[in-house]
Amino acid sequence: MNVCFEGVNNSCPKVIRPLVIDVAMTIIMFDTIILTVFGNLLVIISVSHFKQLHTPTNFLVLSLAFADSLLGLVVMPYSMLRSISSCWYFGELFCKLHSCIDMTLCTASIFHLFFISVDRYYAIRHPLLYHKLVTNLVIEVCLLISWTIPGIYSFGLVLSSTNMEGLQGVLPSAICLGSCSLLFNKMWSIISALVSCFIPGSLMIGLYIYIFSVANKQAKVMEIHSKNKSKKTNIKNKISIQSESKAARTLSLVMGAFLLSWMPFFIIMIIDPYLNFSISFDIYNVVLWLGYFNSALNPVIYGLFYPWFKKSFTVILSGKIFCTDSSSINVLTKL
Repeated sequence: MNVCFEGVNNSCPKVIRPLVIDVAMTIIMFDTIILTVFGNLLVIISVSHFKQLHTPTNFLVLSLAFADSLLGLVVMPYSMLRSISSCWYFGELFCKLHSCIDMTLCTASIFHLFFISVDRYYAIRHPLLYHKLVTNLVIEVCLLISWTIPGIYSFGLVLSSTNMEGLQGVLPSAICLGSCSLLFNKMWSIISALVSCFIPGSLMIGLYIYIFSVANKQAKVMEIHSKNKSKKTNIKNKISIQSESKAARTLSLVMGAFLLSWMPFFIIMIIDPYLNFSISFDIYNVVLWLGYFNSALNPVIYGLFYPWFKKSFTVILSGKIFCTDSSSINVLTKL
């Protein structure tokens, strides 16, 4: 029998797969890590460097990209080794730390997306008061909440082993040598899924539905009153509404991609305790890496749907960012 540690009692068994599957897994996971790190690094450099991108929404996007890049740098490489070998070789303490960071970053991502949806709500609902309502101080508070609450919740839950209460006697494989699985009992599986996905996700869906309905109403009102205003004013208002609506649509796409990517994982997490943890290790890996892939997808969405991100990416990759006063380049114009 193949085990993680030969000649050691209570060593976890290895999952044996055909070589071609292991090679395919390695390629897919490695490419996901590379795309996650470098894609989000482009977003971080873009928002940090170009002055025109220093907006409240983009500061939230910057922090989201930082969380995703950390996931690619700190979490995914160790998860890849665990997924391919089906063993954990880095000790119990680092296993807990890895699980804490993993859970913190994934929960922080959806908190960021929630506050981005709130930001878009005020931009569409109160366009004239937006800059007074959404200040740098407000954004700083949102960022503080987005990082501290997920961190306190994740580290407190995992380090205290509260999520594992009642499982030690039921699931001996969870404590065999070479195992590193973030398991939850029935109660905490539901609570964690609600906190990390379903509650903020439902609120975001409601906000974006409301945003689009308000945007449509504003467009209709603008058409009705267009005859009473100058042509220049109409064009300016129309461009403003279209710009905010497009931004909302793109960010709703980011939110939708997050929910679709992570929903299978949280569904598995909820039902697994009720199936006596009978869901296979490979299925768990599939839904986990589907969630991880979302962190690589966000920069692709920004590059495809935001002309200014596409232009800033081009400036960075072409080396023009090293030119004098490159931070003042007009990235808001189309290529």
